[in-house]
Amino acid sequence: MNQLNLPPYAIRVKEENGRKQIFDFLRRRYVALTPEEWVRQHFVHFLVECKGYPKGLLGNEIELRVGEKKLRCDTLLYNKELQPQMIVEYKAPDIEITQRVFNQITAYNMLLHVPYLIVSNGMQHYCCQMDYASRRYTFLRDIPDYNSL
Repeated sequence: MNQLNLPPYAIRVKEENGRKQIFDFLRRRYVALTPEEWVRQHFVHFLVECKGYPKGLLGNEIELRVGEKKLRCDTLLYNKELQPQMIVEYKAPDIEITQRVFNQITAYNMLLHVPYLIVSNGMQHYCCQMDYASRRYTFLRDIPDYNSL
């Protein structure tokens, strides 16, 4: 897998039935090792180990429903009252982050109305802080530490 623009961590990978799997410490199980999953696992570890995000307030592959349609948020951060606070959308490292990716995370946010949105392909990371009162958003220079949210 690709070297990412994220700190390394103690990766746990295994092979089962000829397919590589990576351990997801949030879901507490091995999942298929895809390029997007490689980014997700590195990014979640970065949030927990470097930015102080509580592991217990993060969830991977969270299902949302819009009528009959099902959507999946790659990662959600909840506050202590278990209200969504941040949506993180991942792409594989070779996928360019375009307006289409921002449109995808915006569709999720139309349901959740979170204060923060992050998009990452493991090489580039974008974080927006939403201001619903003025109907604006601001790109932040860095991913905020948990204590500053």
